[in-house]
Amino acid sequence: MEHFGYRIHRTRALPLDLVRANPDPPFSLTFDGQEIQALPGQTVAAALWSVGITAWRTTRGSGSPRGVFCGIGVCFDCLVTVDGRPNQRACLVPAEPGADVRTQRGTGHDA
Repeated sequence: MEHFGYRIHRTRALPLDLVRANPDPPFSLTFDGQEIQALPGQTVAAALWSVGITAWRTTRGSGSPRGVFCGIGVCFDCLVTVDGRPNQRACLVPAEPGADVRTQRGTGHDA
């Protein structure tokens, strides 16, 4: 490809290349024992949001519900337990087929 006389080598798709892209088929994972569908490439947070689940953590003190706040892994509001591992940031963890995602209560560790 040439742009203003310079040869450009692209290694990644541009948005226009993705206009007619077809994602791979959805797969299942569970959230608090309920089966939900996710698409390849989604994070756990995106998969939960796509089925209308917006809160999946409760705070230590008051038990207030939390979900995604920053969406980039900085704030720790979106913590979930994935396959028995607490304190996983849902906005960063890729959704995987068969994953067991659970609401995290408090610190995620049993008292």
